[in-house]
Amino acid sequence: MTSIIAPSLLASDFGNLQRDIEMVNQSEADWFHVDIMDGLFVPNISFGMPVVEAINKYAKKPLDVHLMIVQPERYIDTFHQLGASSISVHIEACPHLHRIIHHIKSLGIKAGVALNPHTSIDTLVDIIDDVDIVNLMSVNPGFGGQKFIPRTLDKIRHLRAIIDSKNLNCLIEIDGGVALNNYEEILHAGANVLVAGNCVFGAKNPHEVIATMKAFNRK
Repeated sequence: MTSIIAPSLLASDFGNLQRDIEMVNQSEADWFHVDIMDGLFVPNISFGMPVVEAINKYAKKPLDVHLMIVQPERYIDTFHQLGASSISVHIEACPHLHRIIHHIKSLGIKAGVALNPHTSIDTLVDIIDDVDIVNLMSVNPGFGGQKFIPRTLDKIRHLRAIIDSKNLNCLIEIDGGVALNNYEEILHAGANVLVAGNCVFGAKNPHEVIATMKAFNRK
């Protein structure tokens, strides 16, 4: 199974956003990862609807939208209209998660659930059959450039065992601290999707970094 590489535009050069989008278009990457932060659910603000609209104008690959916001249900339809191919919401922010997941799926796009580092995999027991993506945060959300939390590897293995035991097609996405020195270990643990930020956009040769990660093939 080959890995899915989703460069995170949070780490791109906002002054040259079109240039960085074109770089990803021309690379072996599979998705664009788009982090939406509201300064409430996480202690930072990233970008909003006009920027996502601009991203979609130039992007030639799917937009994987990650809503790190309170009350994400208010904006599901909007981000779908702006071009999202998948939308992930945080389990910690959604008291009515089942309703939100099924609303996202009703739009014909992938529905994801994101978990903060302290949140147990066991919280997924009543929703795992319904989701397309589980985004395991491997750093504390809100800022780019953080170091990968090693405990995440155990969470990946636990989640992979659940998904395989149920014969589900749910993807495991890892978001935060992914780099050339740990991506193989992350994929060996059972992940499918690598959200790569600084290690891509901060590299001298981003195409080469993406190609290296993409070449991994879990037997």
